[in-house]
Amino acid sequence: QVQLVESGGGLVQPGGSLRLSCAASGLIFNIYNMGWYRQAPGKQRELVAAITSGGSTNYTDSVKGRFTISRDNAKNTVYLQMNSLKPEDTAVYYCNASLLRVNFWGQGTQVTVSS
Repeated sequence: QVQLVESGGGLVQPGGSLRLSCAASGLIFNIYNMGWYRQAPGKQRELVAAITSGGSTNYTDSVKGRFTISRDNAKNTVYLQMNSLKPEDTAVYYCNASLLRVNFWGQGTQVTVSS
């Protein structure tokens, strides 16, 4: 079965950095579009960054210039490099794999930005 396993979350001070990883298995990784979503308490889940199977990227406005999404098809892994973190980036971050109407989700990893 398909599994998406996130790692790399944790507690970081404002201005710090984290790199999230999402290791995928059970799917043909290189044909899927991959994304990172986040959900803060009391808020809806939102798309943070996405990368297509061809490598095109897009970001929500609030993270442009601070976050970078990338993928390594040889390792079936997608990454989210997060720099200059702010308290408002605190959320559970979820990995998503999508192809047409098919969607798979990871279990999420907590990112907390606090002094």
